[in-house]
Amino acid sequence: MTQVTKRFSEAVEYARAAHDGQIRTGTNIPYLYHLLGVAGYVLEYGGTEDQAIAGLLHDVLEDCGEEHEAIIRERFGDTVAAIVSDCTDGTAAAKASHASPEAKRADWLHRKLTYLDHLKIAPEISLLVSGCDKLHNARSIVQDLESPSVGTKVFQRFTAKRDGTLQYYESLARIFTDRQIPMAAALGATVQRMHDLADVSERRTLELTD
Repeated sequence: MTQVTKRFSEAVEYARAAHDGQIRTGTNIPYLYHLLGVAGYVLEYGGTEDQAIAGLLHDVLEDCGEEHEAIIRERFGDTVAAIVSDCTDGTAAAKASHASPEAKRADWLHRKLTYLDHLKIAPEISLLVSGCDKLHNARSIVQDLESPSVGTKVFQRFTAKRDGTLQYYESLARIFTDRQIPMAAALGATVQRMHDLADVSERRTLELTD
């Protein structure tokens, strides 16, 4: 059983402060909810305290600024910093630099394809954290798809809309399955449910997108 120490509590507070005022896309839920969920999954699937702390901090560089990297390394160690870096596929500043929907879509596609390639060779210690992040996100999408008040409108929240989002998650599920990461079966089942609810008969991976 993984033991959590004061470092974990300190990471919760660091994540809370760094993401203060941020909410989950399309909701009024504090972003900390997602970070706690990811860390919880990491522990559920046998991760270490370092991996659980990285789960709490996995979006700090992407959403709060690259200046946090040195602080994370100093306060929580090289292993945590390396995992957080492995889980980062872009920066808030870079994303904000694209104004038009077409530019945002092109940037999204480039970042996701690059990240998928990265996952194929990333260390297993980082893959568990990334996989738990994707599992929590996928389950949130399924929850909205099952809600009569949201349904397939959930895909309007995302740059890639329905088809791109589904293809991305299918690609993720295949990679985590191929790499035999502990949460892969749960992600695969969730992605299948996502496709069923989205009424898509043909499953395609992002690599096959024209």
